[in-house]
Amino acid sequence: MKIVEGAGPPQVLEAEGEQEVRRCWPVFKELRPHIAGPDEFVARWMRQRSEGYRIAYIEEAGDVVAAAGFRVMNTMAWGKILYLDDLVAASAAHGQGFGTRLLVWLQQCARALGCDALHLDTGYHRHKAHKSYLRNGFILISHHMAWDARS
Repeated sequence: MKIVEGAGPPQVLEAEGEQEVRRCWPVFKELRPHIAGPDEFVARWMRQRSEGYRIAYIEEAGDVVAAAGFRVMNTMAWGKILYLDDLVAASAAHGQGFGTRLLVWLQQCARALGCDALHLDTGYHRHKAHKSYLRNGFILISHHMAWDARS
């Protein structure tokens, strides 16, 4: 798909198969550098999709410029939520509204799926991301804690 200037917001697409997921790897690796490469990325996607994990993305001039990984979950704390695991725009595409476009699409998706809310966790050091989330209607409601079982 080619995005034409002035043609409105870029279309959000969903990765339906392995080839589309592989096309998302270059942008995902900016957010998840601990993943060894495209083969491990695809293997993780294959495991996670059995849990409802999906990938949405935006392309421009034939390249994926932003992507989001998400799933629907039911929780005791928040009810039915759309959980945003991953949201990333290619560093060369920052400031062009692609992340916001994905957030708006995900908010629409949450409503369409009958979710009570859209939730995400974000690293403390991601200050630009925090500003974007706050601009897009998110509020800070909790701290996420983790315990490393490998140590």
